[in-house]
Amino acid sequence: MSRELPARRGVDAWSTFLRAHATLVRQLEREIAEATGLTLGDFDVIAQLAGAGGRLRMTELAARAYSSRSGLTRRIDKLEHEGLVRRAGATEDGRGVLVHLTERGLKRVEETAPVHLRGVARHFVERLDDGELELLERALGKVVVDCEFG
Repeated sequence: MSRELPARRGVDAWSTFLRAHATLVRQLEREIAEATGLTLGDFDVIAQLAGAGGRLRMTELAARAYSSRSGLTRRIDKLEHEGLVRRAGATEDGRGVLVHLTERGLKRVEETAPVHLRGVARHFVERLDDGELELLERALGKVVVDCEFG
């Protein structure tokens, strides 16, 4: 079954989206690392845990985090070694692994979140007006709904 190739406008939009994403991630990664020593991926994991009340099943965390599933296991190993998270078996059903944010991990979220939010504001939000932000949120929301997995 062949599918029609996207129109030039679609390819251009996709290319611009990828360049914007890569640029923003590099800028945020650098700023967070310089200010706190964390990587953006490390911050993402501990922020996801904080936003979920301090714990998630590994499978839920994998669906939410930027890391690949295999990369997430290595990242959790590193964060656990640093005392920012701990793993435990899921007691409800005996299957799976729960990842818990430690007090130390919560403190790292609290010190890193303002750095991250300032970067998001400076490099993204301040460059777009309210209408553009609303349109972008609505448009990308359609893609997220169709592409969610996990």
